[in-house]
Amino acid sequence: MTEAITREVFDHLVNLAALQLSEEQAEYLRKQLNNQLKAINELAAILIDADVPISLHGVPFEAAASAKPREDVWQKYEDAAEILKQAPQIEDGYIVVPDIPHTELK
Repeated sequence: MTEAITREVFDHLVNLAALQLSEEQAEYLRKQLNNQLKAINELAAILIDADVPISLHGVPFEAAASAKPREDVWQKYEDAAEILKQAPQIEDGYIVVPDIPHTELK
């Protein structure tokens, strides 16, 4: 298999993601990503009969044997002030959420 992620493509993605990687880190990560793609391609090459049911975790989902999801119904809560009392800080009837510190990317 030829490399699916070439050095040029990898460098472009690293630049888009604003990552700072050493040469060793970059090459290691690129090789690991290519190994993952190789494993995915190997799994995709396994022939599976069309009559095999699709399953995410080895236990088939059967709608007839599973409970029907409940209806999502909005219900008004009569005493909103009781909920707001639990918040550490409120302003004009709204919960105040502290700012999340962040740094600017260069």
